[in-house]
Amino acid sequence: MITRRIALTAITFAALAAGVAQAADDMKKDNAMANMEKCFGVSLAGKNDCAAGPGTTCAGTSKVDYQGNSFKMIAKGTCTTIKTPKGTGSLNAIKS
Repeated sequence: MITRRIALTAITFAALAAGVAQAADDMKKDNAMANMEKCFGVSLAGKNDCAAGPGTTCAGTSKVDYQGNSFKMIAKGTCTTIKTPKGTGSLNAIKS
């Protein structure tokens, strides 16, 4: 009976520790994303992050290089300094 109680306690603590570790990882990801912004018109075909506009579904679905309605997540403050053959990056979708 005591062995069973000890095992149950150990399993409970292991589950709690796993939950705490997962929460810490989620916080790191949230902090990293807080320092990122969407930059439209800078990704290569098939290399975009989500929201590639009509005719596409999500990440990796842009059809052409520098598609104006697809974005890439990049470090905040750097988007408009990125130069492409079609101009610079934009914080808003670029109409083609």
